[in-house]
Amino acid sequence: MPTLDRDGDVFVLDIGDGENRFHPDWLAAVNGLLDEVEQAEGPKALVTTATGKFFSNGLDLDWLVANADRADWYVETVQALFARVLALPFVTVGALQGHTFAAGAMLSLAHDLRVMRADRGFWCLPEADINIPFTPGMSALIQARLAPQTAHAAMVTARRYGGLDALAAGIVDATADEAGLRTAAIELARAQAAKAGPTVGTIKERMYAPVLETLTEKGASLG
Repeated sequence: MPTLDRDGDVFVLDIGDGENRFHPDWLAAVNGLLDEVEQAEGPKALVTTATGKFFSNGLDLDWLVANADRADWYVETVQALFARVLALPFVTVGALQGHTFAAGAMLSLAHDLRVMRADRGFWCLPEADINIPFTPGMSALIQARLAPQTAHAAMVTARRYGGLDALAAGIVDATADEAGLRTAAIELARAQAAKAGPTVGTIKERMYAPVLETLTEKGASLG
C-alpha cells in the first residue's frame, strides 16, 4: 500500500511495490496521504514515485469487471484523483522508476513535472490496443499536458515511450539512472518548495479550469 515519507520540505509519496493498480482501497490510501501533505504548514513540495518494476499499471480492471454496477462511481473517483493532483497548491514531481501505463500515465501527467528512468521502463497509453476509450476528462487531461502531435500519437497509436523518447517528446522533463532517479526528483521538487500556497493553487485552477470541470463531471463512463 502507499506510504508517505519526508525529506526536508519535500514529501515523498511511494504508491506501492506491485502493479499499483487503482483499487478503491489504494485510491482511499493515496487520498488520505495527500490530505496529510495538504495539511502540513510551511514550504513543501511533493514527489510521487513507486518501488519496483511498475510506477502504475492504471485501472484495476479485475475489480471493475467484478463490480460493474459501481463502474461510474469508480471512474468518477479515479478522475477526482487526477483533478486533485493537477490542482494541488504546491509543486508536484512524478518520479517514474518503472512502467507507467494507462491511468498510471495519466496520473503522471497530473503532476507539474516528471522525471523518468532513462534505461528501462515504458510510458504508454494503451487504450487503443485494449479497446477502452478515454473518457472526456481523461482526453482533456492528456491533451492539456502534452503537445498536440505527442498527444495524438500517444492516444491513437498506443506508442510506448522509453525514457529518452519520452524526454524528446516532452512527456517528461528529465531522465536519470535508477540509482539517481528519486534523488533527482526530490531536488527538483525542493527547489520549488517555497512556492507552496494559495497563489500556486489559484494559478493551476485557472490554467486548467476546463480540464478540472470535465474531470469532475458526474456520469463519467468508459463506455
